[in-house]
Amino acid sequence: MNTIRQFHDVINDSNGYARRLKKDSGKKLLGYFCSYTPEEIIHAAGIHPLRLFGTRSAIAHADAHLQAYSCSLVRGVLEEALAGRLEFLDGAVFPHTCDSIQRLSDIWRLNLKFSFHADVVLPVKLNTASAREYMADVLRKFRREIEEGLGLGITDAQLSNSIKTFNKIKRALGKIYRLRSDDPGLIAGSDVYALVKSAMIMDREEAAEKLTAFAAELEKAKPGQKASGKRIVVSGGLCDHADIYSIIEKSGGAVVWDDLCTGSRYFEGLVSEEGDPIEALANRYTDRVVCPAKHSSITARGDNIVGIAKEHRASGVIFLLLKFCDPHSFDYPYMKEMLDREGVPSMLMEIEQDLPSEGQLSTRFEAFIEMLR
Repeated sequence: MNTIRQFHDVINDSNGYARRLKKDSGKKLLGYFCSYTPEEIIHAAGIHPLRLFGTRSAIAHADAHLQAYSCSLVRGVLEEALAGRLEFLDGAVFPHTCDSIQRLSDIWRLNLKFSFHADVVLPVKLNTASAREYMADVLRKFRREIEEGLGLGITDAQLSNSIKTFNKIKRALGKIYRLRSDDPGLIAGSDVYALVKSAMIMDREEAAEKLTAFAAELEKAKPGQKASGKRIVVSGGLCDHADIYSIIEKSGGAVVWDDLCTGSRYFEGLVSEEGDPIEALANRYTDRVVCPAKHSSITARGDNIVGIAKEHRASGVIFLLLKFCDPHSFDYPYMKEMLDREGVPSMLMEIEQDLPSEGQLSTRFEAFIEMLR
C-alpha cells in the first residue's frame, strides 16, 4: 500500500524524527523502555513519550558501566545516551521491569545530566486484593512527579483526552492484526512491524490519525495473494528486527499474531474512558496480558500463548528471546511444556541487537517450518 512508506521512514530514522518533532512542536521528550510505562500520563502533560530500542552502532562506551551479561537492549540504549545521540531527550522513565533496567536507571542517573528522571515501581503481584489500589497510588505519584519535576499541570480532562488518543491507536493496531490473521497475504510482516514500532515513536495524535486511516484502507483492500506459508505466532520480549519477518516468510511461514511487548501486549486491553482516569489506567495495567515482569497466576503466560495459538490457528510458535533476558528465559520452559501438551510445536532462538546472517536464520526457520503439519 502506498501509505506504508511513511511508517518505515519514521522507524528508519527515529532519532531524526524525534529531533524534528521537538523543533517543530516545542514539546519536551521523555524516553521510556517498557510497555508498562504510563504513556497516557506523560502525553497528558503535553510531553512526547518516545520508546527507546537500542542501537545499530558499535558499543564503545556502555561496556565500561555494564557487565558483559547485560542484554543488548540495555547496553544499546546506554550507548546511545553516552555517545550523545539522545541529546534531544529531556529525561527518561524507568518502570520496574527487571534487574538490568533498574541498574540502567542508576547508571543513567549518575552519568547523564537530563533534567528529569523517574522510576515507576508498579506492583509485581497483580492477583492480590491490594494490587489495584497500589497500582493507582503509584500512577498518582508518577503524575505528581511529572507535574513537580517539569513544572506542568495535568488535569483529569487532559488525562481523559490522552486515554482516548491511545485507545484510538490500540483499536487501529488491533484491527490491523486481526485483518492480517484473517488474510496473512494482505500485508507483509515487516510492514506490520513498522506500524507497531512507529506507534511508539510518532506524535500520538498523528499516529492515531494515520493508523486509523491505514486500518480503514487495509480493510477495504482486495484480498491478498493467498498465503501458502504455515501460520506462525512469534513470542518474546521485543522484536526490533524487521528482517526477522521477511526471513520467516521466505522460509515458508506467515506470522499471523505475536506475544511481544512491541506487539500485541502493547495494544491489547483498552482503558475505560469513563470515571476517574487514574483508576481506569490502574485497571488496565492490572488486567492486561502480563509479561515476565508481572505475576497474575503461575500459568497466565502459558495460558495466553496457548490461547493465541488456538485462536489464530497457528501451526507453530517461534520464541525470540533476547540473550541474557532472565525473566523471559525463566518463563520459556513451562510455556513450551504447555504448548507441547496442546500439540503446538515450538522453537527457541536467542537473538541480540546484531542478528546472525540471513543464511543461518533461514536454515533454522526452514527446518522448523518444514516439520509443521
